[in-house]
Amino acid sequence: MPIREADTNDWPAIWPFFHAIVAAGETFTYPTDLGEDQGREWWLLPPPDRTVVAVDGSGAVLGTAKMNRNHMGNASHIASASYMVDPAHAGRGVGRALCEHTLEWARAAGPPVHGGAEVVDHDLRAVPGQFEGVPAADAVGGAGHDGDPVLEQTGHGRLLRTVVH
Repeated sequence: MPIREADTNDWPAIWPFFHAIVAAGETFTYPTDLGEDQGREWWLLPPPDRTVVAVDGSGAVLGTAKMNRNHMGNASHIASASYMVDPAHAGRGVGRALCEHTLEWARAAGPPVHGGAEVVDHDLRAVPGQFEGVPAADAVGGAGHDGDPVLEQTGHGRLLRTVVH
């Protein structure tokens, strides 16, 4: 699945599912009434951070991820990534492909510390097993407090978070 840099030309394809996911208030901490201009500013990040889109063969946007330093200063080596998959394309491995892509970015960008990853998917059938085999701890050189990647799922079944310290 092709994954490429996102730009402002992609925003009209991202905004409808971004807006629906944010307005639902179940998975992201953004204000549920977040406006389009502010959403674009918060999601389409300038370098050295990065925003990407997963696209199909025709170039249609299937999902998006943003990657950034989680903190500034002495903690700027901690990477963070957030993902949104268009519910119309759930269950096709879009979230998994974006997750693998962001782990590669974090590994290439600097010291192998990944603070966390969130995968938003509004198709409950897509979440179980979707990220099996994604070597989060091996890919980023760390693990949770007990030595294993930490996987969490909300009661809604819509958030899968991999936390690797």
